[in-house]
This record gives sequence, C-alpha cells and structure tokens, in this order.
Amino acid sequence: MKVMKMNNDQALNIRDELRRLGNKEIAEHSEKFFKTGRGQYGEGDRFLGIRVPVLRKLVKKYRGLSIDETSQLLKSEFHEERLLSLFILIDIFKKAKRKDKKIVYNLYLDNTKFINNWDLVDCSAEHIVGAYLRRIKKQPIYNLANSEILWERRISIISTFHFIKNNEFVDSLRISEILLHDEEDLIHKAVGWMLREIGKRDIEAEEGFLRKYYNEMPRTMLRYAIEKFPEEKRKRYLKGEVQNI
Repeated sequence: MKVMKMNNDQALNIRDELRRLGNKEIAEHSEKFFKTGRGQYGEGDRFLGIRVPVLRKLVKKYRGLSIDETSQLLKSEFHEERLLSLFILIDIFKKAKRKDKKIVYNLYLDNTKFINNWDLVDCSAEHIVGAYLRRIKKQPIYNLANSEILWERRISIISTFHFIKNNEFVDSLRISEILLHDEEDLIHKAVGWMLREIGKRDIEAEEGFLRKYYNEMPRTMLRYAIEKFPEEKRKRYLKGEVQNI
C-alpha cells in the first residue's frame, strides 16, 4: 500500500489544526448530545467542537497518513480525532488492494474500544467491516453480535448495511434475530433502521420478519422499522392487528 510515512511534525500539525478548528460552544453541545455524563453511554468522552463536514474536508489534506499514524489518531482521547481517523481509514480501504484492505479491517476490529459512540460506528462499520466480509465467511459479525460491548453489537448490525445495499438480506435478518431482545435502546434503533432499509428494497423480506417478531420486538425497534409504512399499516402494526394487513 503506497501511503507516505508521516513524521512527528506532521502528526503534531494535525492535532494543532484540529485544536485551532475547535469551538468551545460546539464542544459543550456535543458532550450533551453524545451523552458523555456519568452513567451515560458516552461517559467521559471529550470533544474539541468541530463539525463533521469540516472533518470530512480534512481527509483529502491528510491523505498521506500511514496506517500506523492513523491508528494513533484513532486512540485519541478526543472524539473528533477518532472520527477523522475513521474517515481516513475508509479512504485508505477503498483505494487499497485486497491484502491491504485486510490490514485496515484487522486494525478496525482490534480497536473497537475506541469506536465507542454511535456516530463513530455508523460512519464506518459498513464501509470497512461490511465491505471486507461481503464475499467471505461472515462469522466475525456474529461474534460481534454476541459481544457484551454495546458498540461491538452495533458494529455487527450496521456492518450489514453494506450487504443490504447489494440486496443481500440474510445476514441482516439473522443478526436482527440475535439482537431482538437486546437491552440497549441504541441497538433497538440500529436494528429497526436496518429492517427499514431492507424494506426499501424488498418489502416482503422486511414484513416476513416483522410478522414473525412484531409482538416481541422492543417498541423503539418496531417504530423505526415501520417508519416509512403507509399510516394505516403503521397503526395496525402498533396495535398488533397484523392479521388484518
């Protein structure tokens, strides 16, 4: 993989630039939005206060980062540095040959403890984990689905978005079954979202799953899954009148 080695000065330049771009008010808002308070899912995370579009523009500027340097950025205490590192890893992955894609994929799964909020998962899992596993055995996402770690379980279902976009629904539906009784609201939302995406492409595939499980699905999961249904059909699912649909 032809990526330039980045010297320490360049590494410092990235961090210096991100700190210059930071905004205290945005940071304070982000800390509340991403639930960083005690006992919340993002407890202890720190923000510089940089909007996502700004970070995306930096990917091209820092395209010469090596895998090692990007890995170090992924381990940052600051949320935006981790997010930027994921954008860069996606860029590297898309341009890499198969053997080098594996390096990025392994790096990702070896560092899931730093991919520790829903936006970090949602922007990256399908583009790295899903894209890498699509044509090979998918056991890794089943292992993640059975993890005790919330973010690994979210990675498992969001990774399948890549399969869904290629009209392949089997693994998404199987992972949805595994996560059906998950206790976390963020998993309910993610599963419901993926079921909705299946429905956009194959309504019978989605409704086959819903008819089987709507009575035991968490309410949030069901609401997300049927969000785009016609109003009358949506109401019948919510009332449990599926036999009349």
